[in-house]
Amino acid sequence: MDVLDWLSAALGEEAVADGVLTTDPALLDAARTDRSGWVAPGAPRAIVTARSVQHVQATLRAASEFRVPVVPRGAGTGLAGGANGTDGSLVLDVSGMNTILEISVEDQLAVVQPGVINSDLNAALQPFGLFFAPDPASKAISTVGGNIATNAGGLLCAKYGVTREAVLGLTVVLADGRIVRTGHRTVKGVTGYDLTALFVGSEGTLGVIVEATVRVQPIPPGEPVTLGALFPDVRSAAEASARITAAQLRPAVMELLDAPSLERIAAYLGEERIREAFGASSGAAYLMVQFDGATAAVDAAAAGELLAKTGGTVRVAADAEEGERLLALRRAFHPALASSGEVLIEDVAVPRSRMPEMFAAIERISAKYGIPIPTVAHAGDGNLHPNFVYTGEEVPGAVWDAANDLFRTAIELGGTLTGEHGVGVLKRRWLADEVGPDSYELQVKLKSVFDPLGILNPGKVFGA
Repeated sequence: MDVLDWLSAALGEEAVADGVLTTDPALLDAARTDRSGWVAPGAPRAIVTARSVQHVQATLRAASEFRVPVVPRGAGTGLAGGANGTDGSLVLDVSGMNTILEISVEDQLAVVQPGVINSDLNAALQPFGLFFAPDPASKAISTVGGNIATNAGGLLCAKYGVTREAVLGLTVVLADGRIVRTGHRTVKGVTGYDLTALFVGSEGTLGVIVEATVRVQPIPPGEPVTLGALFPDVRSAAEASARITAAQLRPAVMELLDAPSLERIAAYLGEERIREAFGASSGAAYLMVQFDGATAAVDAAAAGELLAKTGGTVRVAADAEEGERLLALRRAFHPALASSGEVLIEDVAVPRSRMPEMFAAIERISAKYGIPIPTVAHAGDGNLHPNFVYTGEEVPGAVWDAANDLFRTAIELGGTLTGEHGVGVLKRRWLADEVGPDSYELQVKLKSVFDPLGILNPGKVFGA
């Protein structure tokens, strides 16, 4: 009996007949990649489209019995190659476990399965006057489980934090099929080690998340106020964002687009539309700032003064609807790049005070390697997304050389390799450089405690 025979028996005839287990070549091929563009060599052995915790347990028990690697996967929107089905693996797809199990207004929490889409959760919360703060640009298609696995961020992190701050507890299936429950439904809870935080951002290397208890928040009162400022260059815009932070203003959103970014959005959506919204479609940088809550208007006025003093031409959105249209244009950046070729979407973060230096470094690296690097940034938290567009099936060597320069510069500035995308495959070669040899060794040993057979997402995060 091989692993698929064993797994078929464990899942049951009805589940297998219903398509829970498949070896369809087209589906196996699709599972080899994610939105990073990286394609795993070889082919997975099979896909399990789990619809219950029992399906997840059966898969992991089979994998343990036969020493077969398991790649947990959600919507496939990752940007680091972390959920790509590798050769000979079982891909464990939990996107079909997409039920919102509970919404508690009294405790301001929700209990969800991992396949729940971000925007669907917020649609369910809206009638209760609540929202789920993690806000990745892919929120219309990304899953809560994927957000947790990568500790995803998004546009609202400067004020509301990354996914880790929104996770109260988890139910996780371990490599041998056992179930553990971590965390609390309470606001406070310090019993034992914080295993919840450990699983957040673990990229499927420690266990498979099958349920999450997440913190939700009241929708801020009043209408948000959005303003934008056009700057002659990106370093001025970065300096303006740093001044807003230094003034102790806390925008809900602060997004920066450099000149190459504006040019590509204009080419995708039309120059007239971009010029009407931003005031220009090329040759400048744009900083978009949005405040919410009771003090939104006062805070926006203070921010507008700072933007003007730093050289920005400031425009305030007429209403919340216009503000949302501006944000929609920002969210169009990645589709704009994808329309012109393959895209390597990078993700570094630096202290907010050092963003002007990082943007200057990106311009230097772009000129050094002769490669355009359109960059957008979550300027409120120092998270930059330098992007490379290329043709062909593999990322060219010159792009990786430029990316290597970018990563090392971010670390030298006191920053990090990844603010929200995760390590996956694409950044594993630089992980030890950032965390240091002792921390790296501890992390490898920690994985072996949870996954002694090494079957959970092997080759991801750790390795050459």
